[in-house]
Amino acid sequence: MRDTALKSVHASLGARIVPFSGWNMPVQYRGILDEARVVRGKAGLFDLGHMGRVRVRGPEAEAFLQKLQTNDASQILPGRIRYAMILNEQGITQDDILVYREPADWASKGKEFFVVINAGNAARDLEIMHRVAKGFDVRVEDQTEALGMIAIQGPLSQQITQRLTDADLASLKYYAWTRGTICGATMEISRTGYTGEDGFEIYTPQHLTTKVWDAFFASGRQDGLEPIGLGARDTLRHEAGMPLYGHEIDETTNPLEAGLDWAVKFTHDFVGRQALEVLQQNGGTGRKLVGITTVSKRCPRQGYEIHADGKRIGQVCSGNISPTLETNIATAYVRNEFAAPGTQLTFLVKDKHEPCTVTSLPFYKRSR
Repeated sequence: MRDTALKSVHASLGARIVPFSGWNMPVQYRGILDEARVVRGKAGLFDLGHMGRVRVRGPEAEAFLQKLQTNDASQILPGRIRYAMILNEQGITQDDILVYREPADWASKGKEFFVVINAGNAARDLEIMHRVAKGFDVRVEDQTEALGMIAIQGPLSQQITQRLTDADLASLKYYAWTRGTICGATMEISRTGYTGEDGFEIYTPQHLTTKVWDAFFASGRQDGLEPIGLGARDTLRHEAGMPLYGHEIDETTNPLEAGLDWAVKFTHDFVGRQALEVLQQNGGTGRKLVGITTVSKRCPRQGYEIHADGKRIGQVCSGNISPTLETNIATAYVRNEFAAPGTQLTFLVKDKHEPCTVTSLPFYKRSR
């Protein structure tokens, strides 16, 4: 098990530490639902040191990324970011990633990239990246050890972060990134997150991670900034309809049935493209990812069966108590004919059928 640079900080804050994707991570500091409400109403700070961080350099960096992932890297403007997936030759999801193109005023003049990958898939992703890179003049540099990663999320994120940096955050668009000085050092700041709220992710030299974390709390104390664990992060991303690898997407799913076709561009020759084209021509897999809400006191959990007229027609991917909607929510794959919003179904708990209703995703969308 690995520890992030903030291990001692989490211990001092009384965090409950659990193993997660090979790392010891804080799952909660207080109650998970209370932490989620803090992010929705004020702002929360997250340790994301477990995420993989990879620099992609060289004259064929763009061509390499065109082969590696599903989105069109040639259409990513300098200083912007896109969501994408790494697939295998069968079109099955290996990971979902964020692809950052460097701004035009950086040394690479917008021709090099940065990729954020999931902790649980980092070793496999890097193996895939190095294998694909053999056909290109490109360097794949794992910077996970060199860079810390902290996220601030919530409606007060901008005002808290702006007190710490000279970067003009008001002009930084969603899914864009820049550089700014924080704690006397130049750092990279992106307007991204995994909660459905406004916020920023900060990439800091690893030795400054604790100093930056403390600086955020000094800046945000007056605004009610609190540390937030992985438990609330899961609840928040679920409310916002964001997939989690190992739940909504995994080695049994493809991006089309997961409703992620918007991140697949058939304009370039990526690994898995032919398989997805065949799948499209054949009408898909016959199932679709949907939202589920229930009036039952029982919360649908991963693996629970979904039924219609007593017959199994799907399975739950993720289930949570939603503090924002004040109800129980879930995502599930169901057969296409049962995927329309408003369809009445049941989920099975210990041989008892509990009522649920198909709901459009996302469950929650912030006002802009």
